[in-house]
Amino acid sequence: VQLQASGGGLVQAGGSLRLSCAATGGISGIDEMGWYRQGPDYKRELVARIFGDGSPDYASGVEGRAAITRDNAQNTVHLQINRLKADDAGNYVCYAKRHDPTQGLWLTYWGQGTLVTVSS
Repeated sequence: VQLQASGGGLVQAGGSLRLSCAATGGISGIDEMGWYRQGPDYKRELVARIFGDGSPDYASGVEGRAAITRDNAQNTVHLQINRLKADDAGNYVCYAKRHDPTQGLWLTYWGQGTLVTVSS
């Protein structure tokens, strides 16, 4: 599975950003997809995720400001965050979890990350 992220860049505080992550390759069995944010301390924190049934889950810091959606036909997940704050800045890394029936394991795949900078 390969994940291609896009949509980062410089955004003004109070504005909005939309990130996309497209999965290609052995996508059969992918369930959960989402985004982590990596800050300057290299610590990753989950921002939002969406499960195979379409149910979303958000970190408390973006609850009410974010919307994660999934296009199963395009194997793409989108994350929109509104009313951006300085704390939203970081390297956004998308991921996908896929069940491998031959190994009986859940495998996690990572994209390359896309940098978001929030200007005041």
